[in-house]
Amino acid sequence: MAIVKRLALCLLFALELVCCVKHQASADLFDPNKWFNPSSWSSPTTWPFIPVPEVATDPVGGTTIGLLTVFLETDANHQITRIFAPDLNYNTIVGPGGTLRYLAYPSSDVQWFGIAGGQRADAAHAEFDYASGMTHQDWWSFEGHFLFQRDPTYRFLGLGNESNFASQTNYAFEQLYLETIFDLNITSQWQLALAVEPWFVRIGHGALPALPFTGDVFPTLDGLGGGSLVRTRLFLAYDTRNSLQIPTRGGLFSLFVGGADKSFLSSFTYAEYGVDVRRYVALTKWLIAAFQLYARYLPTGSDVPFWVMSWLGGDGSGESSLLALPLSDSVTWRGYGAGRFIDPNVFAGSVELRTRVYERDLFDTHGILELAPFFDFGQVFQGVWDNPVSNLHPAGGMGFRALALPYVVGYVDIGYSANGMQFFSGVNYPF
Repeated sequence: MAIVKRLALCLLFALELVCCVKHQASADLFDPNKWFNPSSWSSPTTWPFIPVPEVATDPVGGTTIGLLTVFLETDANHQITRIFAPDLNYNTIVGPGGTLRYLAYPSSDVQWFGIAGGQRADAAHAEFDYASGMTHQDWWSFEGHFLFQRDPTYRFLGLGNESNFASQTNYAFEQLYLETIFDLNITSQWQLALAVEPWFVRIGHGALPALPFTGDVFPTLDGLGGGSLVRTRLFLAYDTRNSLQIPTRGGLFSLFVGGADKSFLSSFTYAEYGVDVRRYVALTKWLIAAFQLYARYLPTGSDVPFWVMSWLGGDGSGESSLLALPLSDSVTWRGYGAGRFIDPNVFAGSVELRTRVYERDLFDTHGILELAPFFDFGQVFQGVWDNPVSNLHPAGGMGFRALALPYVVGYVDIGYSANGMQFFSGVNYPF
């Protein structure tokens, strides 16, 4: 569900962010003098954009190749303030297409982005996000998020913690989603937030002819007809991290409760509650240990659709809000893509050793290259009183990250599990 991960499709993009910001240093992003000045085209180092070849693979979405053109702008403090990154690409499942991306970092307190694109095989997405009050220094914070998506590459392998990898089916997932978060900053560390999320979903036939349609194999699966929800969630968070985007110390403890009801513009009734715990410890200047534990329970609702249940799988990048609330139902587990295991309840955790192997001021930004061996574990289960650690699925691997301080993280994560080796790429840490 995280379209934002498509902002960067390969580690090369991240390396360009670290090494080539000089192209747009302290200059307007679309300054016509750069475009029509013959001297700017005399050498690739002075081009007004950075051409980046795309080579990326996704466990569910297929392999993508293409050309990404990256326009960057930095301020007087050598920090990235704007990114414009259109591309043309070809995906092995959904065919040719392209995407426009625009990211803005006006300050540490305000950030926003907009994305729109599509592919020939009936795939399209549009997304906009605006967040204010990210440093929690004022008495309030706000985030608004809009998403339209049609993706015909989704897989369903059955419900439960023992779903068979060989039982893959395919469906098209279409959603229209609006999320508003109102955050009361009791102090700079304590927050009380209310999230209201209207959500409209339709399920159709997918684009993978080699796989059967999910509705044919699982005709009694709740949610195949789509539906609509107005989901509300209340969060109480204690946040001591020194950065929302690139934390090196501190932690987050967040409790949430919520649900939806048929009596209030929803097709289904259910309740949920959960906890998200994150901790970051700077063992040395170059080594940060990062930990996460996450649990989500759906104690009521006999007809909850499968797309509302807890999903275990994927890299987690961009899954939560810019205010770092755990809004997504898809939990990090880099042994396969999103939705590898689905059931009402989930317990999962991750450990990473983020090792900074190279760091220096390059041109007009501060760049860091990072290796991050990781270990993920988790399981889904049906009953609230079931043992949440009785049959955990392990996955491990190595992450390759490039950081352009203070906001941008590009990555390639290589994970391995019983499902084989998987590759993930994009922006933002998984947690």
